[in-house]
Amino acid sequence: MKTILWATLTGNGNYAQSGPNNPPKQEALTDFAAHAQAAGNFIVGRRTFEGMQASGSGGSFANMDIVVVSGSVKEIPGVTVVGSPSDALSYLRDKGYLTALISGGADLHNAFLSQGLVDELIFNIAPVLEGKGLNLLIDTEKYRYKEVELLNFKSLGSGVVQVHYAIDHHM
Repeated sequence: MKTILWATLTGNGNYAQSGPNNPPKQEALTDFAAHAQAAGNFIVGRRTFEGMQASGSGGSFANMDIVVVSGSVKEIPGVTVVGSPSDALSYLRDKGYLTALISGGADLHNAFLSQGLVDELIFNIAPVLEGKGLNLLIDTEKYRYKEVELLNFKSLGSGVVQVHYAIDHHM
């Protein structure tokens, strides 16, 4: 099963921290919805999922498999809750999916990357700079230097640029 990590970063490489004063760009949200529809699923961390519910955007994904990875919460109505990234992938693989879309949460992204469970990266670069943000913190032994192959790049509009990479697991 192919795993795709999808994230929005700021122009200086931090995770874009959305909130009332800095809402996510609609172009990025539309792109995420398209990728989620194509995969039929997405994997998300608990805090990010709770933020989606609070913003009302969780309802637009009602007809797909949403898998929440959480070490503390065991059950959330309407979604599948698992304890680890590998459990999330096993669940989706057992349901017959060919692609898993890994969505929000820096901790979740770092967990998948540090375990070598990501095949492709989709980064949306938002036209903002953020002084204090979250970063991708991958295992420096495993990822001291890792080749990625550029698959595609495009403008999503409103200054948001998307780059799509494949990770070379043979290095």
